[in-house]
Amino acid sequence: MAHSESGNPETAYKRAGVDIDAGARAVELMKASVARTHTPDVLAGLGSFGGLFRARALTALQDPVLVASTDGVGTKTKVATRARRFAGLGADIVNHCVNDILVQGARPLFFLDYVAMGKLDPQVVAEFVGGAARACEALAVALLGGETAEMPGVYVEGELDIVGTIVGAVDRAAIVDGSRLQEGDVLIGLPSTGLHTNGYSLARAALADLDWQEFRSDIDNTLEEALLAPHRAYVGAYDALLGAGVEVRGMAHLTGGGLVDNPPRVFPDGLGAVIWEGSWPVPPLFTLICERAGVPPLEAYRALNMGLGFLFMVPAAQREAAEAALLTAGEAPCWVGELRRGRGVAFEVR
Repeated sequence: MAHSESGNPETAYKRAGVDIDAGARAVELMKASVARTHTPDVLAGLGSFGGLFRARALTALQDPVLVASTDGVGTKTKVATRARRFAGLGADIVNHCVNDILVQGARPLFFLDYVAMGKLDPQVVAEFVGGAARACEALAVALLGGETAEMPGVYVEGELDIVGTIVGAVDRAAIVDGSRLQEGDVLIGLPSTGLHTNGYSLARAALADLDWQEFRSDIDNTLEEALLAPHRAYVGAYDALLGAGVEVRGMAHLTGGGLVDNPPRVFPDGLGAVIWEGSWPVPPLFTLICERAGVPPLEAYRALNMGLGFLFMVPAAQREAAEAALLTAGEAPCWVGELRRGRGVAFEVR
């Protein structure tokens, strides 16, 4: 029996706002990028109902523990949409998730992404996934698969939402949970590459009436470039410390909550930290945002990373060795504080 156009369910679905063919085109465009991240451990990836990943890497661990994390990039997607540049969001979500499990000493095994739009644009999806694949390649992580969703009525047409899930592993004896932290241990900060994936609602409001494509001498860049700078990963820095024999007793990934809420997540009871204002260079982009939005210092340290993306907590006796190892690895470490009796984080001028 011949089917009329009105009786074709796929055509009816498209009239309702969902284009199945667009989804298929997106998958075809991203296939090559995803395949480049696959090793022999990937038995089934893109296109399967579920990704299959061989767990033989765990056999090298005496007591393997899986570590998983899921996160998003927030309203940085609106900056990318405005600029029509989406590859950086792929690096953002991969590196963000990798850092989240790194704080417990875990190494990533595989990554899954989720991208949703009100009206699916295969080129946008392919650009995002390509960026995620390149970030995965750089860290030897398999991009195992993910989900592309077209959801008219849930997302505004032209906007997108991005989420990622990482699964990694660590030997139980090597878990970094802050339990070994002691009074007097030092906090060594590593610079961020910008806002990373946090504080964009504040930044967009503060900078809304400025020209984002005009070069600005105060930040030595355009606002568009500065705001879209990808979130970086800190796995190499951790490897450098371990290679130098430094005991890393705690780590903090400075995302939502900044310097105020993130470090205490690994502090044992009875310990807090003092962070010295002025002990690291605050990039001018943060100063510009805070001045235009009228953000007081304590709120700034909570809403933004203020130029620090990651903290390592090491024994005071190993501070110089830690800094030397990080410098050798091409990092720019700053001694930004220390642990004291108490709770939470206090800020002092040193």
